[in-house]
Amino acid sequence: MGEKEESLLRKLRMVIILFVVFWIIAVLFWQLKGKIFFLLNFGYIGTAIAIGVGAYELLPRKKKPAGRRLAQFLVGIYLLGFLGLIKHENMQIEGFFFYLLGGFFAASVIHYLIAKVFLPFLFGRGWCGWACWTAMVLDYLPYKRNKQGRLSSKWEKLRYAHFGVSLALILVLWFYYGYRPEHTSKTELMWLITGNALYFVCGIILAFALKDNRAFCKYLCPITAILKMSSRFALYKIEGDKDKCKVGLKYASIPCCR
Repeated sequence: MGEKEESLLRKLRMVIILFVVFWIIAVLFWQLKGKIFFLLNFGYIGTAIAIGVGAYELLPRKKKPAGRRLAQFLVGIYLLGFLGLIKHENMQIEGFFFYLLGGFFAASVIHYLIAKVFLPFLFGRGWCGWACWTAMVLDYLPYKRNKQGRLSSKWEKLRYAHFGVSLALILVLWFYYGYRPEHTSKTELMWLITGNALYFVCGIILAFALKDNRAFCKYLCPITAILKMSSRFALYKIEGDKDKCKVGLKYASIPCCR
């Protein structure tokens, strides 16, 4: 094997790993549940992410973000567009809580358990950069590089508050008011649309206020409350070099140790 082939194989190593992991999950769920949906569901998601990561690895440096956005788009149109808007699955965290309480092995339950609980042990917070449809939209705002730095860590507690409020709302509706949303109903669709609208509005406001496209992700997104715990032990994750972690735009191209 020549140097070019070895270099290409190194670049595509993660692509192959992602593709294989998702298709293994796809086949396992298909065989365990006896439904072809699981094969197509996880197979599509794994293939979509692998295509995006592959494009990222092969494109020139300045065009690499296009690969990540491609993965976000392919996953987003399936999870939000098809499962959410067309099939009326509530893919928001509130839908996850509702379906868990109701004992439904629904799409959002599978999605949260796989993408946001178990896979982060392997790939860290890969969901945020490569598959989140909220981040996909926010990435098109004008503040791609945050020049002001992160806010004090106390502001990050807002995401835990957001998570707690969402969970408390569902528990009160379920146990106190006896509210039972019908699976894949128009009510679930309204939960999905309303939740996403609030995320986008908050995300856009925070982005312009703090001049940071990902301000919502850093301070207010409730999903990071889950991801932050499991991604600490990730097998694959980005780590900075403490000796190169400096303050100032001079070192902006060097990964910082966070």
